[in-house]
Amino acid sequence: MTFMFWDKVAGVYDIFVRRINRKTHKTLIEKTVGLFTSQDEVLECACGTGMLSAPVACVCKHLTATDFSENMLKRARKNCRGIENINFVQADILNLAFDDSSFDKVVAANVIHLLDEPTKALCELRRVCRNGGQLIIPTYINRTKDGKTSGFAKTVGKAGADFKRQFTFRSYKDFFADAGYQKAEYTFIDGKIPCALAVITIEKEV
Repeated sequence: MTFMFWDKVAGVYDIFVRRINRKTHKTLIEKTVGLFTSQDEVLECACGTGMLSAPVACVCKHLTATDFSENMLKRARKNCRGIENINFVQADILNLAFDDSSFDKVVAANVIHLLDEPTKALCELRRVCRNGGQLIIPTYINRTKDGKTSGFAKTVGKAGADFKRQFTFRSYKDFFADAGYQKAEYTFIDGKIPCALAVITIEKEV
């Protein structure tokens, strides 16, 4: 199963974050941190080893960081030690055990392409986000402009990552539009393995 793959690679994942794809992640952190304020209650899904957790926690009021993989959470706790406004919780992005409208901002980085039911995940993220809040969803771009699978996706897929979707920047925009989010804002972040950042402001019926 895919979650077993992430349990196995948790110990070496930081090498990918800090070295192999350093340029992409550095820019992603810079772009993401600016979206938060000191008043924000934040939920992070698929926090991994804490790449975004630490910088986000440093600017928000409180961060609840979750992941399905317990080993990833162990690494994240270690990488974020000394930061007091983070609470780490094991959680399934498809079935979040949080009340409706619990958070001002909800982050789910580099996970949408791994899910069997990404639209269901979007519904859960929206459910727990307050009216006027934002969903912040960066995801790796694993297809080239001509539609071919990237070398990174092929290699990691063979290792067991099991990507369910492989996006171009265009198809990533189309994914959200098809899910009903016509007004999302997008940023393309270049690097060895590039990333697309989607920001969706939640407008719920009242």
